[in-house]
Amino acid sequence: MKIVVLVKEVPDSYGQRKLNLTTGLADRAASDPVLDEITARAVEAAVSHAESAEGVEVALLTMGPESAEATLRKALAMGADSAHLVTDEQLAGSDLSLTAEVLAAAIKKIGFDLVIAGDLSSDGAAGVLPAMVAEHLGVAHATSLESVTITEAEVTGDRPSYGGTVSLKAELPAVISVSERLPDPRFPGFKGIMSAKKKPLERYSLADLGIDAGADVPRSIMLSVSETPARTAGEKVVDEGEAGKQLAEYLIGKKLV
Repeated sequence: MKIVVLVKEVPDSYGQRKLNLTTGLADRAASDPVLDEITARAVEAAVSHAESAEGVEVALLTMGPESAEATLRKALAMGADSAHLVTDEQLAGSDLSLTAEVLAAAIKKIGFDLVIAGDLSSDGAAGVLPAMVAEHLGVAHATSLESVTITEAEVTGDRPSYGGTVSLKAELPAVISVSERLPDPRFPGFKGIMSAKKKPLERYSLADLGIDAGADVPRSIMLSVSETPARTAGEKVVDEGEAGKQLAEYLIGKKLV
């Protein structure tokens, strides 16, 4: 069995996060790049299964700049077998449509039985990418799972729903995404860090994948971008017999009731 894990390099959430007001893209130089925590949980799920089953290979895949190799090496130190990096200058500013197409093409090239991704990246938080990748691959998908069980023939898991939990099952090959309820990722030891330096890492360009990004990247149109306005002082209501009325008028004015 081959499991492909989609990993992502994101700006450190503990650092400063900014948007480039000209391009509308994240200013990735404003904070240190790190492995997204949710995708680290996806790596943990794959590696844990590989440790408990025979003949399981775990491959990591990301799309990003050349610098993303360092992030892939950190994920390899957790126990994955190989890494794959799609990097191309034409991919700068890619939207979800192009990203899903590129990742799916790379997954086909690598080969897979199961694809595991995080459900929401900490920078874009779109949440729809795993389903889009599954559509390109023509396989079933089960998203936002808070538990995962993998066998040779299928993958099962639970997804929280309003008032309960939904149990899902998909025959392999399939794509799943996992939530933050999965176990915390392991901390790589010295042996894992040293072995990660020797593990194979392959690079792909758009030409290698047979994809033409087109002249317009991103493909979607951004209408406007602006900074979040500075927080202002709230309105204080002093109870002098009319506080209830003032509060009601305030809530009505804000269309909160």
